[in-house]
Amino acid sequence: MSPSRRPAAFAAAAAAALALALLSAAPAQADAVRDADWALDALHAQHAWRTTQGKGITVAVLDTGVDGTHPDLTGQVLPGKDMVGFGAKRGDSSWARHGTGMAGIIAGHGHGPGNSDGVLGIAPEAKILPVRVILEDKDPQRKKARTTRGGALAEGIRWAADHGADVINLSLGDDSRTAHPEKLEDEAVQYALSKGVVVVASAGNGGENGDRASYPAAYPGVIAVAAADRYGNHASFSTRRWYAAVSAPGVDVVIADPDRSYYEGWGTSTASAYVSGTAALIRSAYPKLSPAQIKRLLEDTTRDTPAAGRDDSLGTGFVDPAAALKAAASLKPESPVPSPSPYSGTYFGSGPAILRATGGQRGGGMGDGLALACAAAGAGLVAVACALWPRPRRRLRKSLPPQPS
Repeated sequence: MSPSRRPAAFAAAAAAALALALLSAAPAQADAVRDADWALDALHAQHAWRTTQGKGITVAVLDTGVDGTHPDLTGQVLPGKDMVGFGAKRGDSSWARHGTGMAGIIAGHGHGPGNSDGVLGIAPEAKILPVRVILEDKDPQRKKARTTRGGALAEGIRWAADHGADVINLSLGDDSRTAHPEKLEDEAVQYALSKGVVVVASAGNGGENGDRASYPAAYPGVIAVAAADRYGNHASFSTRRWYAAVSAPGVDVVIADPDRSYYEGWGTSTASAYVSGTAALIRSAYPKLSPAQIKRLLEDTTRDTPAAGRDDSLGTGFVDPAAALKAAASLKPESPVPSPSPYSGTYFGSGPAILRATGGQRGGGMGDGLALACAAAGAGLVAVACALWPRPRRRLRKSLPPQPS
């Protein structure tokens, strides 16, 4: 399979299923959605907002599309780009569910009196630039997208970098058995970084299925985000890999949906969105810092740091926006520098050993140095997309009636 033809559908079948249990409504004086949203408290968002709420920053959400008419996102969503060109439309049940959820985590401003209802994002004054590069799992044309729009992700990254994105959020990825680095995708990431755009991606949801490396998370320069629970513990589903930079909320996270309902879900998708929003806060307060500086800031200012300083489960620990903003004040901006030439002998490094496909012990297995060879051997096969979406657990009460499309 040539680099330009990689499948564009990055989510497995179970990922987008929204079969959820209804949560009891809260008393009238409280909003059940906001009450259930633990992540902002864990991230010390109120402290960070004393400095900035992300004003002046644009976060590109490369995903399934974003519903800009959602009450939690009105005025936040800029005109975007559809790199797929077919599939579900506004009003269809399989349109823009994942992308809308991620946009809400990044830049939701809530709704109602004092914006006290609904989802509040980590950077509520940031703007969202939607770039549709994948289809929802239940979209009837998803299989067509796998074989006809394999270059959508690389094209979308470049388009976002050329159209005002300060941060690119990639709550998606491929960690299938045939996953491998794609030249066009990697070059697109390096292009964005060279233009000063921060690139954030989900580390992967393969923690209980071999911990295979996920792309684009594994590309150099990307801030790969693992998932943690409200206590800062590693989420069992979150992929353990050498590229993990930091961790963020990824368990029982509140997600807004175009149907005007709210859900609790889990996945490294949500963790990536929280870190993209955090990067937006830093870029808003200190616009001249380079992507590499912001990556180091996030890594150097985490809480719940592993005993050894970092590990493959959590990176350097749970991201702390307020601490990162404080540390950023003492930095002198650096110019973006090109990444190493792609595909050199130590391009991805040796990394840790991974589980053998046929055994339960850690060993040499199928290391990343063989990724390209495995890809060549599997040419012509359609890769099974990985599940990086938030996995919904239960449905919160509807705080709004469905709105006309």
